[in-house]
Amino acid sequence: MRSKSKIRFLFLLLVLMMNNLHANREPAVSGSFYPSNPTELLSQINLAFKETKKFEQKEINAIIVPHAGYVFSGSIAATAYNTLTKKYKNIFLIGSSHHINIDGVSIYNRGNYQTPLGEVQVNKTIVNELMKNNSFISYEEDAHKKEHTLEVQLPFLQAIYKSDMQIVPIIMATSEIDTIMKMSKALEPYFNDENLFVISTDLSHYPNYEDAQKVDMNILNALTKNSPFKLIDAIVENESSKKENLQTSACGWSSLLTLLYLTQEKDYKYEILEYKNSGDTKYGEKDRVVGYGAMRVFKNSEEFFLEQNEKDQLKEIAKLSLYEAVINNKKVAVDTEKLSNKSKLPLGAFVTLYKDKKLKGCIGRFEPKEPLYDVITDMAISASRHDTRFTPVQKDELKDIEIEISVLTPRRKVNSIDEVIIGKHGIYVSYGAKNGTYLPKVATDMNWSAEEFVKSCCEQKAGIAKEDCKNAELYVYEAIVF
Repeated sequence: MRSKSKIRFLFLLLVLMMNNLHANREPAVSGSFYPSNPTELLSQINLAFKETKKFEQKEINAIIVPHAGYVFSGSIAATAYNTLTKKYKNIFLIGSSHHINIDGVSIYNRGNYQTPLGEVQVNKTIVNELMKNNSFISYEEDAHKKEHTLEVQLPFLQAIYKSDMQIVPIIMATSEIDTIMKMSKALEPYFNDENLFVISTDLSHYPNYEDAQKVDMNILNALTKNSPFKLIDAIVENESSKKENLQTSACGWSSLLTLLYLTQEKDYKYEILEYKNSGDTKYGEKDRVVGYGAMRVFKNSEEFFLEQNEKDQLKEIAKLSLYEAVINNKKVAVDTEKLSNKSKLPLGAFVTLYKDKKLKGCIGRFEPKEPLYDVITDMAISASRHDTRFTPVQKDELKDIEIEISVLTPRRKVNSIDEVIIGKHGIYVSYGAKNGTYLPKVATDMNWSAEEFVKSCCEQKAGIAKEDCKNAELYVYEAIVF
């Protein structure tokens, strides 16, 4: 009898272990963050969809949404979800842990996710691929069991797609930049037009109403720059401002960085859809709030151009900068209120000076880190004083100086040399820490083919080994010359 009881016990233990290996993740915040009654829940979501603002249709690659209780942030999240217009093969849900930090990433691989609206299928093939190929990705029960950051997104997706969707639930349980970058690299093969990335984050916790508006817009505006460095700078700036009770600028900052490392230096646009904080709701107080923002990310297919009045403004800035530097040895103060938004974008530019139709100076800045008007100001000064090929411009020469400006459009990644158009495109190549660029005129001056253009830039300008050039990333841009 004792032997049979022992066998029965071991069998039940084995069954229990197998069930734990294949168990759906049950809702943790149903009935608190959102209604547990399916009819009430669906009604609340559909009402939020009806009341959202309307936006131009786009092919969306990612959305950024808040994850607070629906009475606080549901309408903000609905704004982003309501801009989705197509079915996706997979939906990658990425949120940052509120419970653990293991310097790693946790993916749920025990089963599917459950909500009051039903079961949500987890794409176990992708989950297993990610876990198999990356040692920092694992399953940690405490990262998922009580975590709300992903769970609150599912009913919105179920309202749109019903049961016709697959998710990849990812919890960022790290604050290490290296791990975040590795995760971004692991996700790169899946970041395409077939899949949607949903980044879950709230913004500031817990400044007063006015302070929240300032620090939150600083974060949202930084995101529009499509640069992880700009986001980090904005977070540091907010912390340095010492706003009272500010505990964080974005609780999902690691998830935001994961997305930014995927899109940086590529032609993606981050669009702010809506912003509010808990003080804007009937349930929130003004002296202690949490911020909520909705954004969408899509390929920026709009061709960059400058209107004639914008060119005239920039040419005038260059001229004033030149005169102020040569005559008064000062940097001109630019009135930015009258400038267009495009003049304030972080774009590269070259300023070329001619005297009697002959080159007198040419200096440029390729990396788009400062606003265009500021780049042109600095380059006009540098071209007149720091081009070592020529003597500095003197006061009596100013009347004979002609100014030419070359504005470099945002660069766009291409997959083949065949996409490089000689005479139109400048190129930028990058491999590891090495990179280099050629302006469009280099190819025409040298009478190069596209292959010769890229080969020289890669090997000679960037100093990339010949055997590595085939794996280097290639970008194109244009120069607007006036």
